[in-house]
Amino acid sequence: QVREWKNEGSKRYMCTGRPGWLTVSLRVGKYKKIHKNIMINLMDVLEVDSERQVVRVEPLVTMGQLTAHLNPMGWTIPVVPELDDLTVGGLIMGTGIESSSHIYGLFQHTCVAYELVLADGSLVRCSPTENSDLFYAVPWSCGTLGFLVAAEIKMIPAKKYIKIHYEPVRGLQKICEKFTEESKKKENSFVEGLVYSLDEAVIMTGVLTDEAEQNKINRIGNYYKPWFFKHVEKYLKADRTGIEYIPSRHYYHRHTRSIFWELQDIIPFGNNPVFRYLFGWMVPPKISLLKLTQGEAIRKLYEQHHVVQDMLVPMKSLEKSIQTFHVDLNVYPLWLCPFILPNNPGMVHPKGDEAELYVDIGAYGEPKTKQFEARASMRQMEKFVRSVHGFQMLYADCYMTREEFWDMFDGSLYHKLREQMNCKDAFPEVYDKICKAARH
Repeated sequence: QVREWKNEGSKRYMCTGRPGWLTVSLRVGKYKKIHKNIMINLMDVLEVDSERQVVRVEPLVTMGQLTAHLNPMGWTIPVVPELDDLTVGGLIMGTGIESSSHIYGLFQHTCVAYELVLADGSLVRCSPTENSDLFYAVPWSCGTLGFLVAAEIKMIPAKKYIKIHYEPVRGLQKICEKFTEESKKKENSFVEGLVYSLDEAVIMTGVLTDEAEQNKINRIGNYYKPWFFKHVEKYLKADRTGIEYIPSRHYYHRHTRSIFWELQDIIPFGNNPVFRYLFGWMVPPKISLLKLTQGEAIRKLYEQHHVVQDMLVPMKSLEKSIQTFHVDLNVYPLWLCPFILPNNPGMVHPKGDEAELYVDIGAYGEPKTKQFEARASMRQMEKFVRSVHGFQMLYADCYMTREEFWDMFDGSLYHKLREQMNCKDAFPEVYDKICKAARH
């Protein structure tokens, strides 16, 4: 298809032909209508190499599919981003994170090689030792350097359960101290925080295990079970710590059934025991279905009165960040997920020469601040994130100017490769693909 496009005279930009409503991002990409759509229907797990401890997959393999494939074989991947429908391609070209990221980094940091079809129609493999510039430039590039056709991801042995410890913490300073302390401990396989108000949170730590106390097993993934964030809130309300054993796959996809807490806005009575028992098997609705069936008016309403944002900030700025989120958005719960950011080349790396501990703050829901105005409020948030040397996840609405965008991200390697590989006539720049200001 790429060679055909070349023979036809490379008249317009190319993009993947996957319809916009199928993606998990709430953004609807208008570029699909005007660019040449390249159909990439690659959705298979290609090989599981237990010698090298690597799984090779095609870009449309989803997290749900991958854990279902690997777990029975005794394997898992180090970072399993939350929602079942997230694809490997999306997690590499965009980004992905999970509560194990304080050990392993972002999803891209667990990948050992990519295979891409470039603008000239050639197939290239890249890794840290082979075409390394391209390997480091691909993550966050949103398909603007080439088409991903396969990826090799590290595997680690899977265990049956995750032993979770729930701890309610009160007072913002204490929350930040406790969260930072737990995130630094490598013996924690998983660290996650749910912040329910400015000074109340539950911090969860987990370890992988094959043994479980039978009376403490909680299969949270069963359709009739309370939504996970509501279950966690019980520990806060009762002001007690607790220990549970959650089957691994249930844990990896613990926020899937309630789409974190987004479903409470879509089905307000969704967590009612009667509804869960009778109709729980029907949720969550696929995000793709919601996007396909929503009209333009609802979409605009969502855009103006609803926030879905993940901001990645240095751990040392956590307290200041939560305060800023409180003032500008006032959305709760907030999701806290720690990750180590290695000093690799590419669009996203820490300011210094060392790897640095960062945290993803996820705000999903309806802002309760009186003065919330989507564009102005988000620009204020973006400015704050730039000031602490943080990053905004690119699946979300982004209101920065081109200069601000390249102030947040390091474009040196990206632009060099776009020049070298003649991408400028083949793909739009990443900014033009994702930013509000560029897409009228």
